[in-house]
Amino acid sequence: MTKPDAKPDEHKGWRHWFHRNPALNLAYRIGVGVIGGLVLITGIIMIPYPGPGWLVVFAGLAILATEFEWAGRVLKFAKRYYDRWVEWLKRQPTWVRGLVMAGVCAIVLATCYLLNVFALVGGWFGAEWSWLQSPIFGSR
Repeated sequence: MTKPDAKPDEHKGWRHWFHRNPALNLAYRIGVGVIGGLVLITGIIMIPYPGPGWLVVFAGLAILATEFEWAGRVLKFAKRYYDRWVEWLKRQPTWVRGLVMAGVCAIVLATCYLLNVFALVGGWFGAEWSWLQSPIFGSR
């Protein structure tokens, strides 16, 4: 409820302060875009790994949606299709869910290998085997 003697724009909140100055508004939108984009990219990278990958993706889209209408549409689309995927997966037999899990595990193992994680951990235990070395980041 606004006060009777309040100015018409006072009820719009702190965001209105940025709208008054075009330079501040542009800087704010760029800041939201950079932060939201970084959170979104981090979430996308986290998706195949155990943890909150999809939650971080949705958080990044929600940050972007505060300033960009397209991000709000993408957020609604992604939530709808994520929910549909989860419901579809719940209806599948155990072997299909196991196959999906095996695929996710293969992605995780492949990226760990390519990022040289196995050689790093093997080195902690004295296992200096050449096949643990990543073809990309291995020290040959």
